[in-house]
Amino acid sequence: MRHIQTDKAPAAVGTYSQGVELNGTFFFSGQIGLHPETMELNDDVGEQIKQILSNIDGLLESQNLQRTNIVKTTIFLTDLGDFGKINNAYESYFAQPYPARSCVEVSALPKGCKVEIEVIAAN
Repeated sequence: MRHIQTDKAPAAVGTYSQGVELNGTFFFSGQIGLHPETMELNDDVGEQIKQILSNIDGLLESQNLQRTNIVKTTIFLTDLGDFGKINNAYESYFAQPYPARSCVEVSALPKGCKVEIEVIAAN
């Protein structure tokens, strides 16, 4: 197993790795809308989603991967009423066929954010 560390995504805010790679499969920890340079969080869920997708791009880029390498996403929302915003972001971020996806509502997320997305990618 290989540890992944990059400044192209926010540093871990706890006892976890940004990601790990095992046999060509990349497991990236959940990303929240923190800006990697300032570690600040915009309160708007749409802006958080944009920043999260940018953070995911940074993780992928650090491993010479592309969005097409993503095979599974898991999305955590504090309000399922924001599900439509996720779908809109997906339409502009991914091309068909879309990766597999799970989406659940949770009572709270780190740093008071409204959405968190984790991805699994493969070569």
